[in-house]
Amino acid sequence: MRFSSQTPRPTIRARCLRAGFYPLLIASFLSFFLIGCTPFALPKTADSIEKQQQNLRLQILLDSENFGPGVVDGHYGEFTAKALINYRRAKGLAPDALPDISQIRPYTRYTITATDFSPLGTMASSTEEMAKQSKMPYTTLIELLSERFHTTQKFLRKLNPGKNFSSMQAGEMITVPNVKRPFRVDRYPSSYPAAGSSLAANRHVTVDINQRILTIEENGRLIASFPITPGSAEHPAPVGEWRIVGSVPWPWYRYDEGVLKRGERTETFYNLPPGPNSPVGILWAGLNRAGIGIHGTPAPDTIGRAGSHGCIRLSNWDAATFHTIAGKGTKVTIR
Repeated sequence: MRFSSQTPRPTIRARCLRAGFYPLLIASFLSFFLIGCTPFALPKTADSIEKQQQNLRLQILLDSENFGPGVVDGHYGEFTAKALINYRRAKGLAPDALPDISQIRPYTRYTITATDFSPLGTMASSTEEMAKQSKMPYTTLIELLSERFHTTQKFLRKLNPGKNFSSMQAGEMITVPNVKRPFRVDRYPSSYPAAGSSLAANRHVTVDINQRILTIEENGRLIASFPITPGSAEHPAPVGEWRIVGSVPWPWYRYDEGVLKRGERTETFYNLPPGPNSPVGILWAGLNRAGIGIHGTPAPDTIGRAGSHGCIRLSNWDAATFHTIAGKGTKVTIR
């Protein structure tokens, strides 16, 4: 190629980029066609692995202090950042202070036991058939384990490459996030005692619809926060001052499409049994507003993302903790 006096010559950097571009392009095409038509991906560096572990340590600390980061998966996302802000505020730390997490082990090993299979069962495909079941159980072992260790099924698989959770047997060992208080459905609510009436009355829940965060204060002091789904555009959580009138572990759920779609109670409904896969999860803390409550969910990955029907949705493990902190008589502000 010839250059006229008006044509600027490529800089050394541009020539280097061109020189490196064509081999890279060829390599990309080869990797695409030869490796199962999947995009080429560079292996993780030691720095990225260490960063994930640091994020995991931070999430484990926040989770143990009742400042829920959402799922514990080593990803520093929106809810981890918000949990850290609330943790700093509660502890009186500087806005840029970082807690000491050097002694926290990010992972631990867990041995599958025979009792891990006891809570498993099947779920009907229709609401009418679900109403005939005695419970709404976990349907797979990985679903139970991911909720137990406050994480996602995707992250558990990532931590255990080559493991087949569908055919796993008692005695096998897996790697899991080292959360302080794994959520055990077989020990709920016995290991999660309800907040006493005097404590509940001195506490105040604030639901921030825009931030999608629920905070709990005691005599003006922040003591906990959790990520939530606060209603939806079609069915927003009702703004105002409320109070919890009852907190029920393992609730039955009245499935009424009139209420869900139009906010109108009808005579065509189904009573769905309790269980971790109930639409309201493992807890119903009802407010003094008919049909509105703070509750769990069968889909913790959707917290803060998918909408609800006017209620305030928590992950099941956060709902279990919430049950120990707030209860009947607790004031609730939705704003």
